[in-house]
Amino acid sequence: MKIKNEKDFFAGLLFLALGTAFSWGATMYPLGTAATMGPGYFPLLVGILMAVLGVLILFKALVIETEGGGRFGAWAWKPVIFVLGGNLVFGLLLAGFPALHVPALGMVVAIYGLTVVSSMAGDEFSLRQSLLLATVLALGCYLVFVLALGMPLPMWPGFLSA
Repeated sequence: MKIKNEKDFFAGLLFLALGTAFSWGATMYPLGTAATMGPGYFPLLVGILMAVLGVLILFKALVIETEGGGRFGAWAWKPVIFVLGGNLVFGLLLAGFPALHVPALGMVVAIYGLTVVSSMAGDEFSLRQSLLLATVLALGCYLVFVLALGMPLPMWPGFLSA
């Protein structure tokens, strides 16, 4: 059987693999019933839907001819590096790195680090826009997680809030 669209084929495989893994992982938790759902019920349904979507995308990639065959282009390394780097910076700033004596700096500083580093992934970088976005995100996280949900998150570095 010939692959008629490479991008859809590999996207379908990804959805199928993730959906299957999600569904299998969800069976480790009590499922319950539709009336009294357990902690594994929703992840199981989402995993099954992802797997079915993957099968449909795979079918389309193998049956429907596309112009150019949906070939992969070159990897966009800059966005990959900066987006992954932004997440790494977020984790390091939020939790700290005790082995290197780096203290946890809290949610606000971590959001600013994540936003600025991840913003460098695009073709155009504006520090002003990144800082504005980080401010909106930090305020939103504070409103949702701390005020609305009452989660005890460290919003500021320990030396500022003590």
